[in-house]
Amino acid sequence: MSLHPAQILLRPVVSEKSYHQITENRYTFRVHPDAHKTQVRQAVEELFDVKVVGVNIVKMPPRDVPMTTQGSRPSAVRNVRNLFARSASTLDRRTSP
Repeated sequence: MSLHPAQILLRPVVSEKSYHQITENRYTFRVHPDAHKTQVRQAVEELFDVKVVGVNIVKMPPRDVPMTTQGSRPSAVRNVRNLFARSASTLDRRTSP
């Protein structure tokens, strides 16, 4: 499956942990669920003109949340989050922005 680099990197992950990892030259992105490490590495290198040392990918499964009606017992289960992947890319210190 060939994807354009802009289709692989969906958006950056904004959290306290990801901001702390920037000091360690690690940048976290939400990536396409079918993308693999090589595609993520090539996309980051092409889009940001840096050298990537390592890539870690975590697949996040869908999460089911119980829906309640009037009582405290759940009447149904609804999927609130689709499958997605998160990638942490470590950059070479000499080429990092």
